[in-house]
Amino acid sequence: MKSKSNHFQTIAATLLIGIGTTLLTTSPALAAVVTPDSVTVATVTGPQFSTVDVPVFIRDSSGTPLGLDQPAGFHIQAYAIKVNYSPAAAVQSITFTRGGITTPLTPASESSPTSAGSISLIDSFSEATNPIPLTLNGALPGDQVATLHVTLSPAATPGTIITLTLDPTSLTQLSNDTGTVGEMVSNGALTLVSGAVTVVPSVPALGHIALLVLAISLAFIAIR
Repeated sequence: MKSKSNHFQTIAATLLIGIGTTLLTTSPALAAVVTPDSVTVATVTGPQFSTVDVPVFIRDSSGTPLGLDQPAGFHIQAYAIKVNYSPAAAVQSITFTRGGITTPLTPASESSPTSAGSISLIDSFSEATNPIPLTLNGALPGDQVATLHVTLSPAATPGTIITLTLDPTSLTQLSNDTGTVGEMVSNGALTLVSGAVTVVPSVPALGHIALLVLAISLAFIAIR
């Protein structure tokens, strides 16, 4: 009977260890905290009547489903980034292009759909031939991957703030090149940081009289 009792105790101990291990790996309260990957739109200033370039960044954080710390086939090789801009009347035109580390890469597919008050950039790159050279755990906001080119309209007077809000739905996400693994806000693997353009006064061009006065002043200084 004693040996049978010891046998039951061994089984019970094994089950308890198994249950404890399951709790450690599945309980949100006990799981290790992982910093999500991120997409960031910069906040910049731009002079009235100009075209303002706004960089967009991706940060690759370790421990997420996709990244350079993951096996081949699970790197960030595609992104869909949708930006809503407001007030739309302050924007005469807007385009969304690759920028920074993706500039020299050749995408397997690329599109930039637009709708009223919004624009997107969707790029996918082959991991084998065009790996995106992201920096794992790099300094915030990460590596520049794209650029918004915002042409300000006459309605964008000094002091106007044009918000550039990243769409938090599945329209903004990161994925591997096969599209089998995705990171988005809804699954907790991605955070979004929206940006803005603040319009500032433009530097007025010198008129003919002002140029003449400047030329005479410079000539006088040179003679002296």
